[in-house]
Amino acid sequence: MKKCNFQANVCKMGASTVYHEKQIKELCALHALNNLFQDKECYNKVQLDTICRNLAPNDYINPHRSILGLGNYDINVIITALHMKDCEAVWFDKRKDPCCIDTSKIVGFILNVPSNYKIGFVRLPIQRRHWISVRKINGQYWNLDSKLDAPQAIGDEIQTMEYLRTQLQSNDKELFIVCTKGVDNDQSWLLPEYRRDGI
Repeated sequence: MKKCNFQANVCKMGASTVYHEKQIKELCALHALNNLFQDKECYNKVQLDTICRNLAPNDYINPHRSILGLGNYDINVIITALHMKDCEAVWFDKRKDPCCIDTSKIVGFILNVPSNYKIGFVRLPIQRRHWISVRKINGQYWNLDSKLDAPQAIGDEIQTMEYLRTQLQSNDKELFIVCTKGVDNDQSWLLPEYRRDGI
């Protein structure tokens, strides 16, 4: 079994210590999960590959990851991995404003964004997808994108809602709210005034 050596930072940012894995191969989903839970041992590539095989046990070419086995995991893998922590990924309807989210009831956010594919310094005309986690650490929200050299402070809740609002203006970006299963079931990740159908 081959082991991946991740380049990870434990950054001292003012009063905050922030764990941040940097991008290796196509393992952004793995990095997003570990960064979200702030734990380098939360998940590993072997676990995510096992999830892929369990999701499609009879498929020669697994539809949930890269054909080369380098990562590029889809949302089904992330959702299954989150279930291992009794968490759920809730797709956020971009017709809603992020200010309807009760941030006290969630673990954090995972964004799915377009990403250019490069070999060395050459960009190829292939559109890929990239996973980014955002979460609150010691009173401040952080962009924990594994393609960044270090985590970026977003700011307080108001600044974070504005950041998410800006991200969701793009049709090719998706937001998932990570919360515990109970919070998902009763929709308490929404502020009470938004817990009606059709809003």
